[in-house]
Amino acid sequence: MTGQENCQELAFRRSRAGGLDFVRDVFKGFWGQNFLNSALLIGMAVVLANAALLPKEFVEDSDLWWHLANARILTTTHHFIRLEPYSFALVGQRWTNPEWLAEMPYWLGYSFFGLRGIHLVALAGLCANLLFVYFRSSWKSHHKKASFWMAVLAFFLITVNAGARTIVFGYLAMSAEMAIIEAAERGRKSLVWLLPPLFCLWINLHGSWIIGLGFLGLFIVCGLVEIHIGAFQQSAFSSAERNRLLGVFVASAAALLVNPYGWRLVWNPFDMLFNQKLMIALTEEWRPLSLGSSTGVAAAIAIALMIAANLVRGRSWKLYEIVFIFAAWYYAFAHQRFAYLAAIVTTPWLAACVAESFFGEADEKTIPALNVLFAATILCALIYFFPAEDRLRSSLADNIPLKTIASIQPSWRTFSDYSLGGMLAFQGKSDFLDSRNDTFEHHGILQQFLAIESLRNPYALLDKNQIDHVLTHTAGPLAFALSHVQGWRVVASEGSGDNAYALFARIPGVPAD
Repeated sequence: MTGQENCQELAFRRSRAGGLDFVRDVFKGFWGQNFLNSALLIGMAVVLANAALLPKEFVEDSDLWWHLANARILTTTHHFIRLEPYSFALVGQRWTNPEWLAEMPYWLGYSFFGLRGIHLVALAGLCANLLFVYFRSSWKSHHKKASFWMAVLAFFLITVNAGARTIVFGYLAMSAEMAIIEAAERGRKSLVWLLPPLFCLWINLHGSWIIGLGFLGLFIVCGLVEIHIGAFQQSAFSSAERNRLLGVFVASAAALLVNPYGWRLVWNPFDMLFNQKLMIALTEEWRPLSLGSSTGVAAAIAIALMIAANLVRGRSWKLYEIVFIFAAWYYAFAHQRFAYLAAIVTTPWLAACVAESFFGEADEKTIPALNVLFAATILCALIYFFPAEDRLRSSLADNIPLKTIASIQPSWRTFSDYSLGGMLAFQGKSDFLDSRNDTFEHHGILQQFLAIESLRNPYALLDKNQIDHVLTHTAGPLAFALSHVQGWRVVASEGSGDNAYALFARIPGVPAD
């Protein structure tokens, strides 16, 4: 063998060894600490979200059933909903379905696996958001242990919207946007061109796209400033970076029009902000965050940790980072539902601060085989304890009067409790109002509903809307009032305790007095 051949053979062996080392490193990276932490986070999320103990939380959301009804219309008729499909009070009125794409996973889950499918999709959305937070934290902090514990803290913030909610897909889009911005900050600047297609998808998922576009705008505006004052150390964008980001912003805004409803879907979140004051005032998740709640306690701990970490070892900040953090926490304290947003936006920076101040050098030594065994054990346990279909149906029947709703005739004009309207829509029964607050507030139906519920001239409003049946809680004021007038009688009752319902029917020719 010649000297040249020896060199070629040595180079081949080295390249082969290098290839094996690369494969080995990839294997260790996948089956190492990240794999173990991911398994632990998923197991914790499933257990602490009460998936095994309170499965009803995942199948009884007041919005869920009209979301499923919407998806059923789309998949069976192959046409998007453009006119009011359920309420007899709004026949013929225009309606835009702002979350049509996010409804599809729940409908597909229900179609193939029943209530277990809904439960599975809800858990998958929760876990996907949690893992996204963990991996973004790991990339920013370079410390997997710190990232794990900060993701655990973030879990108690994101459970404010846990359940079968379409917003979980909007928050996945928000995490994707943050990941793209963070990658651009690490030097992969061309990735920002992924944002326009992301917004094209996002607007069809959920109205939270408006927050994402706002954060993108803040990122661009903050980057126009050069600042070197104390902890604020930032160079302004170059002209090329500025022009690229402005182009991305314009393209992202234009991509919003790629939807089945055109400008009406773009206007939808603005309509909520400007024209749905009553809905925001009445809905619990739009109320300010209470520090006495578990979510409020988690928020206080997160803020305290970030302050303490920066007191121990201050770091330099870019202007957009501080603006993002303050904006996220402002939204969270103004409206508790945005604690989820705060977790997604702030946790990676929190993990970086905590890792630098309180954790030592990262020690990522793990045993891949034990990681796989541990993760497999968690998976088997979750499968074993996953609620059975019968249990989910029993839980649903214990909390919703399914038999009574099934007895309602489609031709009846039925007034029902707020939480039952979606189920009436799903069962093909015409309703007066459900939790699609936008259209009902616009046409004054929400105000009439509240007046009837609070006994402010209820009989005149029932007459005005030609309502012939009322399905309501037996312990409520409306049930008491209808039980003490001549024009109404109880024709069915179901449930017990806090979940006892009565169906009242109007007696023809007998006025209520």
